Amino acid sequence: MPPPTQQAHRVSAGVLDPKQLLLSLPDALRKLDPRVMVRHPVMFVVEIGALLTVYSAVRHPGVFAWVITAWLWLTVLFANLAEAVAEGRGKAQAQTLRRARTEAVARRITTAWHPGLARPPEETVRAAQLRLGDHVIVEAGQLIPGDGDVVEGAASVDESAITGESAPVIRESGGDRSAVTGGTTVLSDRIIVRITSRPGETFIDRMIALVEGAARQKTPNEIALDILLASLTVIFLLAVVTLQPMATFAGDEQPIVVLVALLVALIPTTIGALLSAIGIAGMDRLVQRNVLAMSGRAVEAAGDVSTLLLDKTGTITFGNRQAAEFTPVGGTDLRRLADAAQLSSLADETPEGRSIVVLAKERYGLRARTQAETGHAEWIGFSAQTRMSGADLQEDGGTRRIRKGAFGAVVHWVEEHGGSPGDELGPLVDGISGAGGTPLVVAVQDGGEPARVLGVIHLKDVVKHGIRDRFDDLRRMGIRTVMITGDNPLTARAIAKEAGVDDFLAEATPEDKMALIRQEQGAGKLVAMTGDGTNDAPALAQADVGVAMNTGTSAAKEAGNMVDLDSNPTKLIEIVEIGKQLLITRGALTTFSIANDVAKYFAIIPAMFAGVYPGLRHLNVMALHSPTSAITSAVIFNALIIVALIPLALRGVRYRPSSASALLRRNLGVYGVGGVVLPFIGIKLIDLLVQFVPGLS
Repeated sequence: MPPPTQQAHRVSAGVLDPKQLLLSLPDALRKLDPRVMVRHPVMFVVEIGALLTVYSAVRHPGVFAWVITAWLWLTVLFANLAEAVAEGRGKAQAQTLRRARTEAVARRITTAWHPGLARPPEETVRAAQLRLGDHVIVEAGQLIPGDGDVVEGAASVDESAITGESAPVIRESGGDRSAVTGGTTVLSDRIIVRITSRPGETFIDRMIALVEGAARQKTPNEIALDILLASLTVIFLLAVVTLQPMATFAGDEQPIVVLVALLVALIPTTIGALLSAIGIAGMDRLVQRNVLAMSGRAVEAAGDVSTLLLDKTGTITFGNRQAAEFTPVGGTDLRRLADAAQLSSLADETPEGRSIVVLAKERYGLRARTQAETGHAEWIGFSAQTRMSGADLQEDGGTRRIRKGAFGAVVHWVEEHGGSPGDELGPLVDGISGAGGTPLVVAVQDGGEPARVLGVIHLKDVVKHGIRDRFDDLRRMGIRTVMITGDNPLTARAIAKEAGVDDFLAEATPEDKMALIRQEQGAGKLVAMTGDGTNDAPALAQADVGVAMNTGTSAAKEAGNMVDLDSNPTKLIEIVEIGKQLLITRGALTTFSIANDVAKYFAIIPAMFAGVYPGLRHLNVMALHSPTSAITSAVIFNALIIVALIPLALRGVRYRPSSASALLRRNLGVYGVGGVVLPFIGIKLIDLLVQFVPGLS
């Protein structure tokens, strides 16, 4: 779910708002243009049929002819409305994005820029005048004029116009957090940005085009389904055309209105009407989750993914190792060890140090004291040089020195202060390291006594809560999960076992990732992965679904076919689920569409020929009132069911992780059986009303 800060300006992905229908009606009417309709073969045939019925109704006026004509046009209009509503939701989202793409100005550096250039000459130009490779200066309160990379400085940036998240983010030169997006605002400090996009090709431009539908191309599966629907339409068209000579020979020539009604009932109009809306809505669901897909093909590929490559840090585990356990040595009281560990960590501002303070408080009830509450003391903060932190406390018995840090550093300190690490420490440290953890040793010196070791703190990568269940769900979906990490194989194996992934790649290099992806693809599998650094770019480009983090480098974002604006690596799992939901929704509504045609056959065929072949009356299982009411009821139901299914097409069929066979059974059981039963009920109810209309009874 998107964070609460986003919901104020995000378009709802749930229930269909009736206002959206009214706002989308003008677009639906414009889409009646045959040049637009020809892109949708099934509905184009319905439109041609509606034109023929207009001609027939003018030549042979009657209530029946005009009612059928009206409902055929409504069928086409409702199909256009489904697509227009889906596009309208995107347009509403685009309005939010346009507010970020203002007529900004830029302070462009006018000379060749190099690091450390003091007070470079600059000129003020419009953002649209910037060119690829230009360098611009952006200071606090100013808008970043275009997509680029920070090449000098660091700043806090407000990206809420893009991501909806109000919390500022840090962007700095070098590393994997250098990319900035045009339309965002610098909140503090000063940065120099190298422009990496051309006018009209910025991140926001592409996103606006995507959510409005202008950049949406039909996916391979969508094209294949379009061809199937067009083929069925041609087959049924030939069947209806050849039916008229047979009817004439039997002495029961049918009017054009009836033949067109039969054709519309035979061809798969329901899925033909909703197919485009399903595709647009699938893209919209990604946008609702702050993911920009460069193509519909990527969304569809996400639904067919069979191998998922996941970074350990930030995806499977939290970004920093956290304290998990205190283990005393030499008979030390556990509570005393926890107290010493907490005191020695008060000046340690690293995430690991903070986690030690929290663990002592939560597990042993030791309140997180401030440095001021401990009396006269000298505090030693953690540094990379000493690899220790601690405190020198002035007490009645003299100075009490506490140290916490890496095994080698603390043992050296203990020996310097007349102590010995003892026999227990070595095996304990080795055991923690062998299990994939990081041992930190706690030692103390009371007054003039020799220093001694109190125990060991076990730091470990903490696996995110619920991630194992997510992997179990993926396994039920037939997806293999592979953890990618730079850790040694021993540590990687321990984390992989705890998290429940199927496999892991330890000490991974960019070449190793590429080799693994190619190996999986060589076995006929589709691969998805996330990345944020330049070194991830080759693998992102090779993967079938490459999700780049918005905080990452421009190279990573260009290489991937999706960009996560929230830079949340775990979202890859959601992306796969959205892709599967798109495919399932399309399959479910296709099943329903084909199934509900069965009832329309039973309504129209007996009505057309029962006069010539009385035996066909036995097929009138719905006991419809008359031939005209039966045909009218079938055509009206055919139009109304499209409107009824628009919310489902936009929201998507609810996805539950399960095997392909289980999904097929669900489709047939719910949408297959439902597609047969619902039309029988709906057509009969409409018939009960229609029979009271003069000229239709």
